[in-house]
Amino acid sequence: MITTDICIIGAGPVGLFAVFEAGLLKMRCHLIDYLPQVGGQLSEIYPQKPIYDIPGYPEIKAQELVDNLMDQIKPFKPTFTLGERVDHLAKQADGSYIITTNDNTQVHAQVIVIAGGLGVFEPRKPVLENLDHFEGKGVAYMVKNPETFRNKKVVLAGGGDSALDWTIYLANVAERVTLVHRNETFRGAPDSAAKVFDLANNGKIDLILSANLKELNGNGKLSSIKLESKNKEELTIDTDYLIPLFGLSPKLGPIADWGLNIDKNAIEVDTRDYSTGVERIYAIGDINTYPGKLKLILCGFHEAAIMMHSAFKYVYPDQKLSFKYTTVNGVNAF
Repeated sequence: MITTDICIIGAGPVGLFAVFEAGLLKMRCHLIDYLPQVGGQLSEIYPQKPIYDIPGYPEIKAQELVDNLMDQIKPFKPTFTLGERVDHLAKQADGSYIITTNDNTQVHAQVIVIAGGLGVFEPRKPVLENLDHFEGKGVAYMVKNPETFRNKKVVLAGGGDSALDWTIYLANVAERVTLVHRNETFRGAPDSAAKVFDLANNGKIDLILSANLKELNGNGKLSSIKLESKNKEELTIDTDYLIPLFGLSPKLGPIADWGLNIDKNAIEVDTRDYSTGVERIYAIGDINTYPGKLKLILCGFHEAAIMMHSAFKYVYPDQKLSFKYTTVNGVNAF
């Protein structure tokens, strides 16, 4: 059981900044995110995209912003559960909550903050007849621990940054890496694509273009994959693992069953403190909605600051909150 003051669901930029605001008030945070790394959409979808509306930065790349936020919250020692989805919420007799993830990680917290952006980013799965039979038995949708693939035969499928980056990385880990892509060109960064082509030309990986996944085979565990080219030619590859990286699709997930007021996949909140109407549960960032809502990172930062001052009363019910500027008080680590 992980015990903390605040459990933040979502480790995107708004969730990360919420850790800073909590830390200023001496409240500890644990963050849960279904993605295998922090940063949310910024890290997973467009890490090299420039952002222009962060105060003090005429231009900053998405991943650089995430890295800066991680440096900013380091003094407050947040803890993380990554690559897991929040599945269950149980209210305790004292008003606190216990959250349980799909991997049975449990977190006990006084306050829940939903900062999940557009929701849980679930992997887009290939349309294959027996896919679910091999999930967890050779089919993986993310790389949580690269050592899992040490000296194994691995097939990756996709044409974006994630497929390219993991192909490059696993080329030095796996026994053999095969990258399959349905087109001749990649959507990912040109530099990464060039590295993949170099690896293929030097015989360090197998690169199969203009082909689609057609069939999975194995006796209880994945052992081979059948591909089909655009010319309807078939090819079978022996493999231990298949990692389809076809992007992510946002869904509200189990949070939709928590008794919150939902409007078009967004959580309605009170703008006085961004509370949800369910005691001790707040929602900040793109996942909430209210009159005049703007889905901007900087608006989420504002919401994080306001809500943490409201959450203080649940973590320290016997203390009176005294607001002080960081220019006067500094940033005091735990």
